[in-house]
Amino acid sequence: MNAQASAAVPTPTVRLRLRIAYDGTQYQGWQTQKSGQGVQELVERAIQHLFPGAGPLQGSSRTDTGVHALGLVAHVDLPKREWRMTPRKSVLALNAHLPKDIRIMAAARTRAGFHARFDARGKEYHYRIWNAPAMNPLIQHFAWHVPRPLNLAAMRAAARHFIGRHDFASFTANPGYARASTHRTLTRCDVRRRASEITIVIDGDGFLYKMCRSIAGTLVQAGLGRIAPESIPDILGRRDRSCAGMTAPALGLVLLRVHYPRGSNATERGERPQEPLGE
Repeated sequence: MNAQASAAVPTPTVRLRLRIAYDGTQYQGWQTQKSGQGVQELVERAIQHLFPGAGPLQGSSRTDTGVHALGLVAHVDLPKREWRMTPRKSVLALNAHLPKDIRIMAAARTRAGFHARFDARGKEYHYRIWNAPAMNPLIQHFAWHVPRPLNLAAMRAAARHFIGRHDFASFTANPGYARASTHRTLTRCDVRRRASEITIVIDGDGFLYKMCRSIAGTLVQAGLGRIAPESIPDILGRRDRSCAGMTAPALGLVLLRVHYPRGSNATERGERPQEPLGE
């Protein structure tokens, strides 16, 4: 085999699937940024330190500036000749090269066709609120402080209207790129309370830019008596952002998990989404 033919032979690779958690306070979201620092950049740097021939890191979704994650999924291809450690040891090795506010929680070798973004079928977000006159200083970077009493029944009544497939144009900001559709399906929109802490749980097949935070802000305003719960269907129908409630602060939002088809990373057949399942 001549040198030209040898150069054309692809390098055998191993695809690694990662589950990543981070405190988003200091970062401009997940994605690598031209200005400011994204979490993706630091994780890629750690990977390349251990595996110089690694390919680009592909994340399951974007998160906005200041938003946190506990279960963001990503994949990366590593040259097979460089893969000499177990997944467990790779977690320890990668974390040794990351700041303490970014952690690789789990790693696993996966099939070559797995794609963190295109194989995702949905995500679960949690939005955290501290509802008491004084803020809990231990969670000041991870919850929105709402000092006025919130009507939980009103928030729950409003939340029920978001479940199902709707056009969420009234609950999104302009992302700066074209979108094929503003329709999304929510399978869950719950409001839980434990003492002074309120958690909004939102689960769906995909999310528009700032959609979760717009829903959370609207639910809080329903809890304050500023938006009637029964007006939510009309707000959805208007497709006008100015009709909905405020956008809740980023610090209360966390990407809890990304959903994939049942089975060992099997891909369902069908059309792949053209937009990231991102907040």
